[in-house]
Amino acid sequence: MDIGTTSVKVCVYDPKTREIVAKQSKDTAANIPSDQGIEGNKQDVPKIVSAVHYCVSRLPRDVLRHVTRIGVCGQMHGVLLWNNGAWEKVEKDGIVMRYEATREKMCALYTWQDTRCKPEFLESLPKPDSHLNCCSGYGCATLLWMLHNKPEKLKSFTYSSTVQDFVVAILCDLKNPVMSDQNAASWGYFNTEKNEWNHDILNSINFPTNLLPKVVKSGVIAGVLSESWNGIPEGTPVGAALGDLQCSIIATLENREDAVLNISTSAQLAFVVNSIQDVGCKTVEHLPYFNNTYLLVAASLNGGNVLATFVKMLQQWMLEFGFPIPQSKVWEKLIALGLEAPTTSAMKICPHLLGERHAPASKAAVENIDLSNIQLGCVFKSLCDSIIDNLHIMMPKRILQNAHIKRIVGNGSGLSRNAVLQRAVEHFYSLPLEFTSGGDAAKGAAIAVLE
Repeated sequence: MDIGTTSVKVCVYDPKTREIVAKQSKDTAANIPSDQGIEGNKQDVPKIVSAVHYCVSRLPRDVLRHVTRIGVCGQMHGVLLWNNGAWEKVEKDGIVMRYEATREKMCALYTWQDTRCKPEFLESLPKPDSHLNCCSGYGCATLLWMLHNKPEKLKSFTYSSTVQDFVVAILCDLKNPVMSDQNAASWGYFNTEKNEWNHDILNSINFPTNLLPKVVKSGVIAGVLSESWNGIPEGTPVGAALGDLQCSIIATLENREDAVLNISTSAQLAFVVNSIQDVGCKTVEHLPYFNNTYLLVAASLNGGNVLATFVKMLQQWMLEFGFPIPQSKVWEKLIALGLEAPTTSAMKICPHLLGERHAPASKAAVENIDLSNIQLGCVFKSLCDSIIDNLHIMMPKRILQNAHIKRIVGNGSGLSRNAVLQRAVEHFYSLPLEFTSGGDAAKGAAIAVLE
């Protein structure tokens, strides 16, 4: 299962045929207001757990009876805090019908999109003993912000983890959460080579390190299903939760000459390397992958979310004129017009609607507007181009050429449904873009826990 930013996706994967035999998904609609206004980004955990139950309960029982392992992945970086009694079993005639999260025993999930940690706050923190920086929206950064601004809140909880680790804890009825190195690295203040938290550094600034989960290598079993669940047998092994990016890549990658471009809410371009190496570019990161390898990644905060915001803006404008238009119609028209737009345009868009981790203060901007490029198709094409150009600035094509990458494999609904974006990829990277049958992070979680 994949516990994403906007939806939960669950599938049953058959390793013999390498096919998905059943799948379900549900939007979580879990966003809740934050006392930090637009700088905060929080989600309601009971709603997310409810979406997990919804998806699993709608898979065929005869299929679920044959499940041998459960793999879980989800949105990285986020953090939630909880105490004992944070979930309960809902039973009928002695059989567990579902699990429910207990709102009173936990705080909201602070997601990767949270921007409460300003650059000056992050600069005031000690440098991590890690090749990875700690940015706003990362678990340790959020907890350090709480330590400075809401210390009482932090003192009132016993455990912390990502939301996917919390789901694993529920399924296995774990007393203490277990976290994979993929999710731990996404929090900051974690050394991937030693596979341990920066305890000494964090203790020196009075960080409550007792909150940090135990870390295991990706692919390790965290526990077993504590009771039969929707027909899945009691005792079924459950893997430690993984990162959604790593799982979407293991499901997509066919060989080491492929790079994977994932555009869903955000955007990432990645390929596998054996070790951490200096590629002469500060906007790429090495994230833990599987079997002691790394992903070299350009991870942009601006992807499908920027295009979705543009679509919503158009819808809102039309509504104010008294013309409601369904979202699907807006997308259809934009893509058709974008494909007809002139191939060159002086218009340049900076798509930093959410800033970037390497430039948190950066904002979206448009320049070189003239009478020749204000048609809707031109604007939409320029916006699509800007998303790929932004990735190309973060990971120039020379890095792919030096790694002998032969093609880019596309992934994510934001890319697969948008031919304007697809053209931009081939233009900026001068490599063929292909789509394969893989790509599903939920499927990747299943593959990872089986292998």
